[in-house]
Amino acid sequence: MNDDELVGRILSRREALALIGAAGAAGAGALVGWSDPVQAQAMPCVVVPQHMEGPYFVEEKLNRSDIRTDPADGKARPGAPLRVSLRVSRITAAGACAPLSGALVDLWQCDAGGLYSDVQDTQVKFDTRGQKFLRGYQTTDAKGLVEFTTIYPGWYPGRAVHIHFKIRTNPAGASGTDFTSQLYFDEAMTDKVHAKAPYTSKGRRNTLNEADGIFRNGGRQLMLKVAEEASGFASTFDLALKLQ
Repeated sequence: MNDDELVGRILSRREALALIGAAGAAGAGALVGWSDPVQAQAMPCVVVPQHMEGPYFVEEKLNRSDIRTDPADGKARPGAPLRVSLRVSRITAAGACAPLSGALVDLWQCDAGGLYSDVQDTQVKFDTRGQKFLRGYQTTDAKGLVEFTTIYPGWYPGRAVHIHFKIRTNPAGASGTDFTSQLYFDEAMTDKVHAKAPYTSKGRRNTLNEADGIFRNGGRQLMLKVAEEASGFASTFDLALKLQ
């Protein structure tokens, strides 16, 4: 009942540097990330794993930062508010990390009850076709930043709690970088959030991070550091792309 399969693997430092060099020569793209954006200016970035988009990605073309609502009726999905900021950079020819502007970043996820919008799922048994909640995209600004307002995700059988994202540098063109992966959450934080309504109506999740086969293949490099704020929760995640 997993909605994705793992693509790629964790690379050693030597393999990562080799990949960066090969990508530059071939004009291909490789995604890299770092846990400390300050340190990233002084050391090579580290390759992070890529996951397939799974069956729940839908090309809705919803340009918006607040993805909680269904455009048809304006109703927001219930759940703890979560602000997710992605800071996207590119690796320059000199090996430094510089902001990547103009990249299209999609975010999509399940709601507090484990449902995705605009899909029919015969295994989990839901049909939300025609609804478009918890989906949207933003274009990175001059600082490489996009920000989404969403909710803390719920869960569904066979998967750890996660959010999907996709980065495209030239979605309308014949060439460009297209990278898809997922973001994960600390178990203690998830327990805290899921202990309140509307999450409690579904009961405790049946798959923790370490029991999720996708997470076990590099998920620790994709963990969101979530902090509480006055209006809910917030997190920032840093990424970088090796471009031509």
